[in-house]
This record gives sequence, structure tokens and C-alpha cells, in this order.
Amino acid sequence: MIPQKSPEAFRTISEVADTLDVPAHVLRFWESKFPQIKPIKRGGGRRYYRPDDVNLLKGIRHLLYTEGLTIKGVQKVLKDQGARSVAQSMVDPVPGAEAMAEIETSIAAIELPSSEAPGAALQLETPIPVAADKRSPLSDAARAELASIIAGLEALRDRMR
Repeated sequence: MIPQKSPEAFRTISEVADTLDVPAHVLRFWESKFPQIKPIKRGGGRRYYRPDDVNLLKGIRHLLYTEGLTIKGVQKVLKDQGARSVAQSMVDPVPGAEAMAEIETSIAAIELPSSEAPGAALQLETPIPVAADKRSPLSDAARAELASIIAGLEALRDRMR
């Protein structure tokens, strides 16, 4: 079994290609189109990507494959917003992060029953917001993940009774 690398470790082109699910030649092509991508090159031309390089490549991949931008479109985004902004956009967002923060706030507000009142019902100071219609900004996958978390929390609450 290969040990996991530290998040700060440099990655080879094959490791980055596997992470991004693109062939290595695509990464080399992107290097020719986006001068912001600057892997360290060792003897024999072997490339090593820093974590910031990997985040930038994730951002470029997202803009090209998910957002549907062209190479020129991504070049314009990099020129207007900067490489750091594109790379950071792939670090900050966590699917369902806002909903998770709301759930964590609600969990923190749970009052556990005291030993003097066995079987007392758990009460939330603030209810967990639930979308009443289909206009929720959550994707179906995020909604399913949250439903699973809520079911787990409800099971935990029932076990504590």
C-alpha cells in the first residue's frame, strides 16, 4: 500500500492527471496555453506540481469542463481575476458548506436532557431551515447528503432518549 502524501507535498504529473481525471498530455498542453501554470522541472524535464499549482489546475479544469469556457475564456478570467482567485475558488467551496454551517449551529443549540429529567425531549433553539419549494440553491446530491446527515442526527437523538 502506498502511503498518503501530505497535502503540502509536491505531485508528479501522473498524480495530478489522476486527481483531475485528465491525461498528462492535457496538463502539458495547458502549460503552453496558461503561463500561470509553472511546475518545478527537475533533471530530465520531470515536472513537480506545488499544491497551489494543483488548485489552479483544478480551477482551470472546472472553468473548461464544468462552466464550458473556451481556452480564450479561461485566459481572460485568469487575466481579469488572477491565478490566485481561480485557484482559491477550488479551495474555499465545499459542497453544502453553508447548509452544514447551519446544521452545526443547530446542533450546538441542542439542549441535552438533564439527569434530573430522564426522557426529556431534545429541543432546538432554532429550527433547521428546510426549503419549502424546488427553488432551493442546493443540488440534488447536496440535498441527499443533508437528508442522510439529518437521519443520522435523528437516530442519535433517539438513542439518547
